[in-house]
This record gives sequence, structure tokens and C-alpha cells, in this order.
Amino acid sequence: MLWLGAAGALAANVVGTVTHLSGMLLARKADGTSRILSQKSEVMVGDTLATAEGSYARFKFTEGGEVTLRPNTQFEIREYSYEADRPERDNMVLALAKGGLRAITGLIGKRNANKFQLNTNSGTIGIRGTILGALQCNDDCGRIRTAAGTVPENGLHVDVGEGAISVTNKSGTQVYAVGQFGYVRDFNTLPVIVPPTAVPQPPPPPGRFDTGKAGVGKSGASECAI
Repeated sequence: MLWLGAAGALAANVVGTVTHLSGMLLARKADGTSRILSQKSEVMVGDTLATAEGSYARFKFTEGGEVTLRPNTQFEIREYSYEADRPERDNMVLALAKGGLRAITGLIGKRNANKFQLNTNSGTIGIRGTILGALQCNDDCGRIRTAAGTVPENGLHVDVGEGAISVTNKSGTQVYAVGQFGYVRDFNTLPVIVPPTAVPQPPPPPGRFDTGKAGVGKSGASECAI
């Protein structure tokens, strides 16, 4: 009975599965333990997923949402609750500490958009049924070049491929619609809209797996299919 109870608790913490992987992906817990993930590995509440240099990973949540992580990214699954027939219990709290991602929201974002939250060092992202890109730089992105030249490396860069997002911090809230790009220097600076020419363009991955439309979290129209 103890074994069955432990197995049930473990299953309750599973939030999704790694569907594509190129390179190294680690999952770390708050207690310091870690495990190496592979394709088809389970992802759990409390995991901080970390991609290595040159590594890309995509995982799918049980409610259909997908996240693709770029190299040198740290992404935490803080809270997750989903029951197909109990939408009132929906909850998803994620955190991007560094690096970049491309996300396609699933049923939680579609039926309870206010229950989705992506925390970053520069602001909190909310969604309205969305494809979004985010890149959080903390003295580790280098002087990223764009069509307009170099841009400040530190801060949060976002884009919207579908739907809309909001970014909120101590200075206020900015809503970004489909096709718009944004930049937030830090948690005390108001988010702003920037022209596409000022958007960071990270290098493409070695291979591709299609994640939707181009943007900050994705540098080409067909990225990441292995």
C-alpha cells in the first residue's frame, strides 16, 4: 500500500513529456537532486529544466501546451494543475530564469487564461490564448545584433505569434498583440513595444522542429524538427 501511495503521488506530479531533444537536458529539484532527461522522459512539478550549450528541447504538457527551450536556458515548473472535466482547478505557474523559449498554450490558456503565469526577472507574462516567444538575458546573451545594430543584452525580449500577452512589473502593464515585439529592461522599468528591426535574433539550431511562427524564441519559419 505504501508503494501504491508513492506511485500515485509521483503520477500526480507528472505534468508532461519530453517530445524532442537535441543535446543535453537536466531536471533539477529544489533539494539539489537532478536527473538527465531523454526523449519520452516525464517532466514534473518542481522541476527546473536546464538545457546545455547547443541543446534544444521540447516538451508537451498534459493539457496540450508545448514549450521549446533554447540552449543555456533555465525554466522552472512551479505549479501545475489540470483536470479535463474540472476547469475551476486549472493552474499553471512557470518561470524563465535565463535563456529563451517558444511556447504554444494549451487548454488552460484557452479556457482559463488568467490561470497562466510566466515569471521572469523583468516582469510577469500573462496570456490570452497564444503563441509567444521570450528571451531573458542576464549578462549572458552577449551583444545581440539585429537589423538595427546591437541592442542592450540585459532584460526580457518578447514577441507574439498568435493571440496576445501582457507583461506586468512594478512600473505597470503593457499588452502586446499578434505580430508585436517588446522589451523590458528590468522589474522596475515599464515594458515597451519595439520595432521588429530591434528584436534579438539568436542563431538557429542545428536541425529543426517546427514551433509555429517566427519571433524572439525562434529565428526561422521552420525551427527545431529533429
